[in-house]
Amino acid sequence: MASHIVGYPRMGPKRELKFALESFWDGKSSAEDLQKVAADLRSSIWKQMADAGIKYIPSNTFSYYDQVLDTTAMLGAVPSRYGWTGGEVGLDTYFSMARGNASVPAMEMTKWFDTNYHFIVPELGPDTKFTYSSHKAVSEFKEAKALGIDTIPVLIGPVSYLLLSKPAKGVEKSFSLLSLLGNVLAVYKEVIAELKASGASWIQFDEPTLVLDLDSHQLQSFTEAYAELESALAGLNVLIESYFADVPAATYKTITALNCISGFGFDLVRGTKTLDLIKSGFPSGKYLFAGVVDGRNIWANDLASSLSTLKGLEDIVGKELLVVSTSCSLMHTAVDLINETKLDSEIKSWLAFAAQKVVEVNALAKALAGAKDEDFFSANAAAQASRKSSPRVTNEEVQKAAAALKGSDHRRATNVSARLDVQQKKLNLPILPTTTIGSFPQTMDLRRVRREYKANKISEEEYVNAIKEEINKVVKLQEELDIDVLVHGEPERNDMVEYFGEQLSGFAFTVNGWVQSYGSRCVKPPIIYGDVSRPKAMTVFWSSMAQSMTSRPMKGMLTGPVTILNWSFVRNDQPRSETCYQIALAIKNEVEDLEAAGIQVIQIDEAALREGLPLRKSEQAYYLDWAVHSFRITNCGVKDTTQIHTHMCYSNFNDIIHSIINMDADVITIENSRSDEKLLSVFREGVKYGAGIGPGVYDIHSPRIPSTEEIADRINKMLAVLETNILWVNPDCGLKTRKYAEVKPALTNMVAAAKLLRKELASAK
Repeated sequence: MASHIVGYPRMGPKRELKFALESFWDGKSSAEDLQKVAADLRSSIWKQMADAGIKYIPSNTFSYYDQVLDTTAMLGAVPSRYGWTGGEVGLDTYFSMARGNASVPAMEMTKWFDTNYHFIVPELGPDTKFTYSSHKAVSEFKEAKALGIDTIPVLIGPVSYLLLSKPAKGVEKSFSLLSLLGNVLAVYKEVIAELKASGASWIQFDEPTLVLDLDSHQLQSFTEAYAELESALAGLNVLIESYFADVPAATYKTITALNCISGFGFDLVRGTKTLDLIKSGFPSGKYLFAGVVDGRNIWANDLASSLSTLKGLEDIVGKELLVVSTSCSLMHTAVDLINETKLDSEIKSWLAFAAQKVVEVNALAKALAGAKDEDFFSANAAAQASRKSSPRVTNEEVQKAAAALKGSDHRRATNVSARLDVQQKKLNLPILPTTTIGSFPQTMDLRRVRREYKANKISEEEYVNAIKEEINKVVKLQEELDIDVLVHGEPERNDMVEYFGEQLSGFAFTVNGWVQSYGSRCVKPPIIYGDVSRPKAMTVFWSSMAQSMTSRPMKGMLTGPVTILNWSFVRNDQPRSETCYQIALAIKNEVEDLEAAGIQVIQIDEAALREGLPLRKSEQAYYLDWAVHSFRITNCGVKDTTQIHTHMCYSNFNDIIHSIINMDADVITIENSRSDEKLLSVFREGVKYGAGIGPGVYDIHSPRIPSTEEIADRINKMLAVLETNILWVNPDCGLKTRKYAEVKPALTNMVAAAKLLRKELASAK
């Protein structure tokens, strides 16, 4: 019985790639140094899977930024502004597309389906010239082969690539990206030919858009694409992999009818309805790559349950054609549980990170083949029973409080326009008020202080004094810049979700449980293992301290319940909505304590609200109902004079704008500039927004510093579709990943742009 892994984490067990990338970007190391780190990581990953007994090992899943950008490089689809003149796409061009450079902005970045991973959105048009311009897939296949490891090269499928793209600037929005399919396939044929010549026997095409609600034209494109590739693929085994949700019935029928495809990979964790489709009919003689081991979470697989599922599939597909697999790439989970030496032993026994999931996949494959490891299965069964019966998982008081929430919609009593009038009288802000999103640069010294405090190398008093000094520096800087509503910079926080999770019951934390979000950015999601409550105040001390340093309004900074949920590894033994309501109650307590402490502006970030939206339209209304309700619960009890902000970033918000309005926040700051001001189109189309809104005026994920004129131009575009009295001026997102040398001039220009337009508006009256 064979085993397969869809993909594997790239950063390394101790974030080796992150540090190598940042060293290269800072000019402290060479391209050769970066490539050496990458090669060592790839070698280690392939050997680990081979040693674990995995038969179908993926290659070309490693990336310096993301796999869609890799495909853009492969196709030579480099936007003209980057000055690329042909040949192999080099690292300078590659990273300019991802991060921008001193003269041109980066390409748009957005969420990879419903995950916290991001990808760089391709910009295409009728004039895009596609040429084979990155041989990465072939070189990595050869690299593994030189180590004696035969791999399956993985390519983003041609149809999904086009469906994930957008029309380039200046191209009509109605332009059909799928009209480029023939041109794209010409390059794919070259790649396939080179892989075949290099000795590849399998190729994996990741076509994740198969789980979306596709129209008949989009579905037909899959048929046309793989019919066109059929002769090129002759002599190869071909796997089409999908993940993250059920495959719709019509899609299932279309793809399983494709002639040149040898096997189909399905997510059977989040795609349980796909299991019913397989049971109702699966093509004879084709491989089924059954994704029964969860690639999105960190809970140990219920091996007995998975084995039962696999045995049922074996009767349908046949023993030799069933392959045990992960539900998706393991890049969405942490690397290796062996590195967690401080994790509670009971909770640790309930978990499996990527390395452990590889072992689970192979254990299931061996069990199906008649070589079941009884000790391994027995230990797994004991851990499953321990988790179900552990008293630390359940808090009846919390469950009762959450259940009682369902009788109300928890709206504030006064409508938002009336609240804004009352708040303005108290805050007395100018038109086009300026603010930032929350975090300021996280310096090496700051990280050292937090690290030493956690290691008990400095006292609490020393830690508090160091953080106080940093807050004071950030407050003074904002006053010097003449920003209107201040933040304390979040120097006490390494991560916005981890910080709150550490202070809430029902959460556990790792030391090395890092997961890539984009580029070199890694997050360490907390683990929600039980019912959630707030034992004590979490932010009041720091927010009150910061407010005492200035007469200007100081925002209290919180992470919202939906974002805490979506950016955590969430318990899978109760509905996500139940866990979210519990978190909402905890945040509600914190909001009310901040208000009681005199904080007049409170920001409750919901950066991940859109991220959690189900991929299938039929499931979206239910999610938005409980997610938006959870946000309203957090602030339903505050006074009209308390201004509630929220923040969202790096997703497509236009399709949920009415749900955003339904959140009933007083002010929303929202990413806008990185996505080429796509957000503004929803207002041009007639959507009325009556609350305060701050579409981001510059991209903080690029080191590029925008000019005053550029920012003013962006604000003018906003003023064309939004009322002057509701518009705020702010960056796209928090500033923690930037350096002060970038932040100071960018914010200086932002404030100057706001003042310039205030003068122009005043003189126009």
